[in-house]
Amino acid sequence: MRFRVIDLETTGMEPPAEILEFGFSDVFWDDHSLSITPPIAWLYRALNGIPPETMAVHHLTEADFGADCFPCSAGHLRAAISFGTLPDVLVAHNCAFERKFLPAEVTGSLPWICTYKVALHVWPDAPKHGNQVLRYWRGFSLDNSLAMPPHRAGPDAWVTAHLLRDLLQVASVQQMIDWTEQPRRIASLPFGKHRGAEWKDVPTDYLTWMLNQDMETDLLWHARREVDRRATR
Repeated sequence: MRFRVIDLETTGMEPPAEILEFGFSDVFWDDHSLSITPPIAWLYRALNGIPPETMAVHHLTEADFGADCFPCSAGHLRAAISFGTLPDVLVAHNCAFERKFLPAEVTGSLPWICTYKVALHVWPDAPKHGNQVLRYWRGFSLDNSLAMPPHRAGPDAWVTAHLLRDLLQVASVQQMIDWTEQPRRIASLPFGKHRGAEWKDVPTDYLTWMLNQDMETDLLWHARREVDRRATR
């Protein structure tokens, strides 16, 4: 299988923010071997400028975009997705972000794997689950000419490709796709007077109260699942 591990740098957190950089690294995997290709990245000029707060993250400024850099279009994105050979699966770390900028109109029916969501299942004891934290926690020995600087599309895709390499050793592709389509794993209640309690230990009246609040969707999904589980006992 060919997994195309993608990372984007943008002018903001969601459209109409613009894509400034598209990077990817391919992971080839079968029953006998696994290999990772060096990252490839393209720059795209923003039509509406780059806010200083996003410059402070990826450090891309107007000076980085030469005369040969054009604004990113749906055509550019389709070409990047299918560059060389069309992959079997698209991958990103916290791919909810990439999917805002790469909708189905661009990616077609290709499935996604979110290495962030998968890592929450496979490595629940990690200190944090950002790709750079996991890089050092897993002890990756990476060529810094490819892995640095962080918050650039090519290096971040390269790091995430190595996370995928390790995750493929302990979870099936279908399981990872399924976890990606579900809310993220939250092992315990992260707030309130029952903070730190596993869902099975949170009182029913507190779960019911949660379901009537304007809360994060992933939290409400876990609360609803636990309420439903108790109702079927």
